[in-house]
Amino acid sequence: MFKRFRRLRINETLRNLVQETVLTPDDFIYPLFVREGQNIKTEVASMPGVYQMSIDEILKECEYLVSINLKSIILFGIPDTKDSVGSECLCEESIIARTIKAIKAKFPQMFIVTDLCFCEYTDHGHCGILDPKTGSVDNDKTLEISAQQVLVHARAGVDMIAPSGMMDGIITTLRNTLDENGFRNLPIMAYSTKFASGYYGPFRDVAESTPSFGDRRTYQMNPANRLEAIEESLEDEKEGADILMVKPALAFLDIVRDIRNQTNLPLCVYNVSGEYAMLKHAGAHGLIDYERVMMETMIAFKRAGANIIISYHAKEVCKILRNN
Repeated sequence: MFKRFRRLRINETLRNLVQETVLTPDDFIYPLFVREGQNIKTEVASMPGVYQMSIDEILKECEYLVSINLKSIILFGIPDTKDSVGSECLCEESIIARTIKAIKAKFPQMFIVTDLCFCEYTDHGHCGILDPKTGSVDNDKTLEISAQQVLVHARAGVDMIAPSGMMDGIITTLRNTLDENGFRNLPIMAYSTKFASGYYGPFRDVAESTPSFGDRRTYQMNPANRLEAIEESLEDEKEGADILMVKPALAFLDIVRDIRNQTNLPLCVYNVSGEYAMLKHAGAHGLIDYERVMMETMIAFKRAGANIIISYHAKEVCKILRNN
């Protein structure tokens, strides 16, 4: 006798009863990009539906997010002034610090994650202090100013830190700094396996963080390396990370599963700008059923082993979940 798999597919209610992987609004973190000024809401041409916003517009956006039960955001800052070391983000009144305080004052229930890096704040677009000899980022000097930046975020009232610069030892540095300054309970979500990927292209438009020379392959991971990817995440776990991440997501689901099989920590994927833009533009040209493909992609992330999804699709997904 052969197995009749179709018995469990004939009825829609039964299909839902036996569905193994489900999505909820609690799975998602939505990226927001804040810049100086007022009444600013500028759509990014390469990423339809994604905006650079001033703080007042960010607050309006948060009001909408709360209405669709989307409770978590990750903040990126776009300063007016940039220099060689990203001084703006080391200031207690940085654009990120002021945004955290404004959101918490109006929406205390909103869970705020902050991206901790320097690429948006430096005039050269790299993720830290440059070493003039190598032309790349000086790892240990960047760790020193990362410790300064994390305290700015912590004192402003952030709920979780997400360091994206891929400096070796960053989790140890941040964990020690937070613990020594009274922030022992502030969690760290490590960009633990972050690849030097072509999928980041549109993000450089919205965050205005394109390197002025070279690329980031000396500190971000080679997409061809599987074992090193696993090692990166396991090392961050040893250093005290509370949540691990794989970025990008779609082309690296094998890595997500590999890491899921080797750790019990919560695992996040970052569904990055290029992945988002491909679906958006394909949908706009009638090449795909956009909503169906979007939801299928989100399911794939969770099926691969992710607990958390950072995605520019998050608003649309949560709206669909609310209406179903």
